[in-house]
Formats: sequence, structure tokens, C-alpha cells
Amino acid sequence: MTKDFINYIKELIERKDSVLLQEKISKLHPADIAEICEELDIEEARFLYRQLDNEQAADALIEMDEDERNELLEELPSEAIAKRFVNYMDTDDAVEIIRDLDEDKQEEILLHIKDIEQAGDIVDLLQYDEDTAGGLMSTEMVVVNENWSMPECLKEMRRQAEELDDIYYVYVVDDDERLCGLFPLAKMITSPSVSKVKHVMNTKVVSVDVDTPIDEVTLLIEKYNLVAIPVVDKINRLVGQITVDDVMDEVREQTEHDQQLTAGLTQDVETSDSVFVQTKARLPWLIIGMLGGIGSSLLLNCFENTLGSHPEMALFIPLLAGMGGNVGTQSSAIAVQGLANNSLSSQHIFKHILKEMVVAIINATILSLMVYVYNFFVYGAMDMVTLAVPLSLFVVVLFASSFGTLIPMVLERIDINPAVATGPFIQIINDISGMTFYMIIAMALTRLMC
Repeated sequence: MTKDFINYIKELIERKDSVLLQEKISKLHPADIAEICEELDIEEARFLYRQLDNEQAADALIEMDEDERNELLEELPSEAIAKRFVNYMDTDDAVEIIRDLDEDKQEEILLHIKDIEQAGDIVDLLQYDEDTAGGLMSTEMVVVNENWSMPECLKEMRRQAEELDDIYYVYVVDDDERLCGLFPLAKMITSPSVSKVKHVMNTKVVSVDVDTPIDEVTLLIEKYNLVAIPVVDKINRLVGQITVDDVMDEVREQTEHDQQLTAGLTQDVETSDSVFVQTKARLPWLIIGMLGGIGSSLLLNCFENTLGSHPEMALFIPLLAGMGGNVGTQSSAIAVQGLANNSLSSQHIFKHILKEMVVAIINATILSLMVYVYNFFVYGAMDMVTLAVPLSLFVVVLFASSFGTLIPMVLERIDINPAVATGPFIQIINDISGMTFYMIIAMALTRLMC
């Protein structure tokens, strides 16, 4: 969407030119309409939505940013939300927009839903945690019985498909609604009409439980290259499916959340959030960072005599602090990524740590030699600073690498998001430890060389 086109849409809204506005937006993709609405104020967005047909309005609403969507829905009566949007949505999309509303408004919307069965499905889905398979699944899918003949199966598939926008898989269940397998559509052509579904179905089906965390669902879909995955209850009854587009939305949100954690934000924030919300999210880590800085200054104060006799040592404090932070962040990022995609399992922890230490020793050796060569020409071969800085850098790199690798693993073991290990936390710890190593090594060398 270009800025000029959005401004043109605003002009049409301002002129209340419904005819021309409908002509311009009727052929747009719902995601484009949602993008336009996010640039409008509430009254302008409501006027634009009135020019859309019901299905187009419902599709555009689900594409909107969550905060913008909630702001729009708060201004609408419950009956309008149900009749204008929910009635034309899949259950998973309906649950997504209803979940964030207060309970009273949720109940009012459910009472105005035209399809009682859909309302019941929405009520059921709202009971699940939103971060589980049950909270993300939809109930719209094609389901056939294993005992049906081919003609009976084809007839039922056609009937069910009329109510669906997309068909990913055809699921096969038994008489007790338990998942048995997948029906390969190619068999509809190649198998004789007298065959029953159970004779041609694929019994190798990957499914998830309603309580399976979303990140595990994502890994399964990625591992087996699926476009959808069935969801079953505790006794293996088919209750819904999760499609790859729903998972991608969750992956994007989780990625944004982890990026904010690594940057030192304690909660999800958007550019549109108020000053208070953004300050509240940023301030805790900034205070911790400030306390870490104060701790470093107090530590340096304890070694005032050493710095006084060798003031040139202060020139290398930023180098050691920066290298420690960079190495720690690199190591923790690799560990967090491995934990997230399951490539770093409990069986491979020792191997990963050993590899990290080998890499750290190589890096530390090269960096320390480079610093030593620089100090050799500036301060001389046997000057205390010439020796202290590369030795300290070697130790700092080894410590930062091991610390950055182990902390995410420890946090994962105690059920804390490993993403919090990166960024400010690693930086603060490495600053303090780096200064400690530097001062201790400098004092030891000073005594040896006196």
C-alpha cells in the first residue's frame, strides 16, 4: 500500500463517497484493507468497514494488528460484532478476536451468533489456554468414517467442502470419532468404488494433543513438512486441526517477544503503546544495568592503587567489557537457538559445551595475540599492561563463552524462557566479571614484576 493511495482513501472517506470507495477497495486483499484501516482513525475505519460485504469485513478484521482491532471492536456493540464478523469467520479466527474482550462482552457476542453449533465450538475453544494446540485449533475440516464406501465418502466430502474455504487434509475417524488416519484424495480415482475408506487410508498420521504447547506444534509441522496437523483429545478423538498459516502467526509473535526480551524489555510493547507502558517495559532492565555499572565502579574503586600506578590500564577497560559482552551474547544466542529448535537436547549438551570451549580457546588465543602485538609496540615487551591485557582478554573470552552457553540451559531446565539470558543480563555479568579478572591479573603481575 502506497502512502498516496492511503491518502486517497482518506479523502474518499472524508467526502463520504461510498460508491467510489467501494469500487477502490472491493478487489483488495483483506490484508491490504487491514493495512489501510491501521492508518485511519476509529471513525474513518468504521466508515470504511461499512462499505465492505460481510465476508470481506470479517477477513480484513482478522488481518488487523491486535491492538488496532481491539480498539475498533470496543467501539462496536456486541450484536454488530457477532452478525457482521463472527458469523462469517472460522472458529479459530472468531476465538482470536473474542478472547481479548471482557467476559461480559464475550457472553453478549456468543448470544448473538446465528449458528448455535459454531457458538458451542467457540465456547469450547475458549476453555483452552491460548498457547496450546487446543487454543489455536479450528474445528472446520473434512472428516470421513473409515467404514464408508467410496461413493458415500465422495458425497459427504462434497457436502462438507461447501462450508470450507480451504481443504488441507481429509481425516478418517472410526465410529467413536477417534482419529484413524488420512484419506489420500488420489485413491478416489484409482480405487474401485466398492472399497471402503479403511482399505485405502494412510494410517501414518502425525497428531498433537489439545494441551501440546504451540512451540512443539510448530516443530512438528516444520519437521514433517505439514500444511496442517490434527488435534486430538486424551482418548484420541479428533477435535480440530491447526493450519500452517495459524502457526506462522504464532511464530512471528513469539519471535518478536524473544527479540524484545533480548533487548531488555520486560513485556510486549508496540510503537503505538502509551509512554507509561513503554517506560514500564524498559525501566526494570535499565535500573539493573545502572546497578551493574555502579557495581563496576565500586569494583574499580577497590583497585584504585593499581590504576593509580598504571593509569594506562583504564584505556583497555572498554575493550575487555565489550569483548566479554559480545562473546557472551554470541554463545547464548547459539544456545537459545538450539534449545528452541530442539537441536540442542540433553544428550548433546556436553558435546555442545566442549565445542564452544574449543571455539572460545581459538578465538581467545587469536584476539589475545593481536592485543599483545599492539601493546608490544606501544608499551614494550615486558610492560605490565602489555602482559595483563592479553591475559585478561583470554580469560574473559573463555568465561563469557562458557557463561553464555550454560545460563540458557539452566534457565531452560527450570522452565524460564532462555531468551532472557541474552542481551542486558549477559552484558552486566560479563562487565563485572571482566573487570574482576583484569584487576586480579594486573595486581598479580605487578607483584611478580616488582
